[in-house]
Amino acid sequence: MQRFILSKKNQITLIGGILIIIGFASELIYKNEIIALWSLAIASVLGLAPIAIQAYQALKVKVVSIEVLVTIAVVGAFLIRNLEESAIVTFLFLFGAYLEQRTLNKTRSAIKELTEMAPESALKLMENGEFEEVEVDEVDVGDVLLVKTGAKIPVDGTVLTGEGYINEASITGESLPLSKEKGLGVYAGTILENGTLQIVAERVGEDTTFGKIIELVEEAQDSKSEAERFINKFSKYYTPAVLVLAIVVWLFSRDIELAITILVLGCPGALVIGVPVSNVAGIGNGAQHGVLLKGSEVIHDFSRVDTMVFDKTGTLTIGNPKVADKRMYGGNTDEVLAYLVSVEKESDHPLAKAVIEYIGETKTYIVEKTDVVKGGGIVAYVEGHRVAVGNVALMEEEQVHLNEQAHEDIKKLEANGNSLVLTSVDGELKVLMGIRDRVRPGVKEDLQKLKKLGVKNLVVLSGDNQGTVDLVASELGLTEAHGHMLPENKAAYVEDLIAKGQVVAFIGDGVNDSPSLAIAQIGIAMGSGTDVAIETSDVVLMNSDFSRLPHALGLTKATANNMRQNIFIAVGVVLFLLASVFFSEWMNMSIGMLVHEGSILVVILNGMRLLRYKLKY
Repeated sequence: MQRFILSKKNQITLIGGILIIIGFASELIYKNEIIALWSLAIASVLGLAPIAIQAYQALKVKVVSIEVLVTIAVVGAFLIRNLEESAIVTFLFLFGAYLEQRTLNKTRSAIKELTEMAPESALKLMENGEFEEVEVDEVDVGDVLLVKTGAKIPVDGTVLTGEGYINEASITGESLPLSKEKGLGVYAGTILENGTLQIVAERVGEDTTFGKIIELVEEAQDSKSEAERFINKFSKYYTPAVLVLAIVVWLFSRDIELAITILVLGCPGALVIGVPVSNVAGIGNGAQHGVLLKGSEVIHDFSRVDTMVFDKTGTLTIGNPKVADKRMYGGNTDEVLAYLVSVEKESDHPLAKAVIEYIGETKTYIVEKTDVVKGGGIVAYVEGHRVAVGNVALMEEEQVHLNEQAHEDIKKLEANGNSLVLTSVDGELKVLMGIRDRVRPGVKEDLQKLKKLGVKNLVVLSGDNQGTVDLVASELGLTEAHGHMLPENKAAYVEDLIAKGQVVAFIGDGVNDSPSLAIAQIGIAMGSGTDVAIETSDVVLMNSDFSRLPHALGLTKATANNMRQNIFIAVGVVLFLLASVFFSEWMNMSIGMLVHEGSILVVILNGMRLLRYKLKY
């Protein structure tokens, strides 16, 4: 029965409103007090039913909720035969709850839109060689799928055949379609605008990037910040205090109507709803713009950031380095380069890939006894020769003699902003390569926006040589630049900044920089929605789009400010209403409830403004 009544709250609100109109029309126009009396009485009882049920459910768990205050007030008004006010109060309370829920649903529009984008079916290659439409839940890793123009990509995967343009706005927030061809990755929930693709499924269902985004946004919208936890705790004690105040007023004044009015006016509805609606709207806006904010606690901390620490490669730079210069020492050039490629194929480091790409097709050998030297490079045996590939520190560790020419070449390449890859064979330096990465387009302008948003310190930490890091810092106008930093050095540096009282955000690729991402107050991952980036960070900039960072910071500042505005509005309205009860003659229960419900709507609408937030500069 309780469940049935609660499910019909909207219909009860409508019937109550109609009965109130009938009641006032009967009394004021037709002078029929009997119909007026019965209409208002029925409206009061009907309206009280769902409110009283919620009050009972709250009391069962020892919570004095807003519904408890309203129930006592309405029963009291009914007993003193103030039916007009009892009917109006129940109607306004229920109508306010309806508007509150409807408006809150709008603030959750981002996650709703994401959910609706989730693909439901796929064209799967069957054993008979034909493609058949199946439910997306029936697709397994390794299945081959056909995607036609206008269809949604059903899984995360890789293109096997075909070409086309895909709209990845649901993943990256970027509206321009991207060209896809054989070997490139695609994401579930994105739309093939033209072309035909065959893809192999690599992640399905909830494991897809799209599934993880939905899960993260849902969790974030349900999370509670410090401000919300304080308000919930405050309300827990505040509502019983209002009840006690009403009882005290009645004991001293013997004015039951005044006591009932205090119960109604003291309801902290706007205070309870004001912060969550700002939180939900802010996270929703972020999701629409390719920024994942993991909860309102993140919003609170991010809005106070005054220091941003950046990894260089893949964050400030594109992360696709190319060999810019090469020096050879000694003979057997082709053989040495073949040794170098053979060893570099054992590594997945970006510099190794650049070396392999530069040398191109060449003979390769079996590599034995591979030893990865942390922060240095790789040492291995090729055709019986000890081959070391890495930085200057590795050469020193291997006791490789660097002659005057080599030292001169190293200084020159470093001065030009190159990362160095040295190769020695049996303790003799054979190859020196200079590899450079390019700064991301638009990064300098984005960093200026961060400064305007109040970030005082912009720091770059990199495992690269100091010369390269200094060049990048100089080009971008950064505050500090530190090279030769291992992951543990970066983490220690971040810890030191925090110990000095700075609020630090670390921006990295979410893999090598995971210790720093975890230590910083705010970890921000650049990583095209990779698993590690999503799991280790507080904020994810989808598609490694650096330009989302100023929007993310501006959004969190606007959201935190919006929360403060809503708290001020809510507290101000309650204080005004209670003051009006004691110091004015015009305030009554109906007017108070109207103002009270109006304040709830105001804080909700104020929070909804965040859905339209855009950075102004």
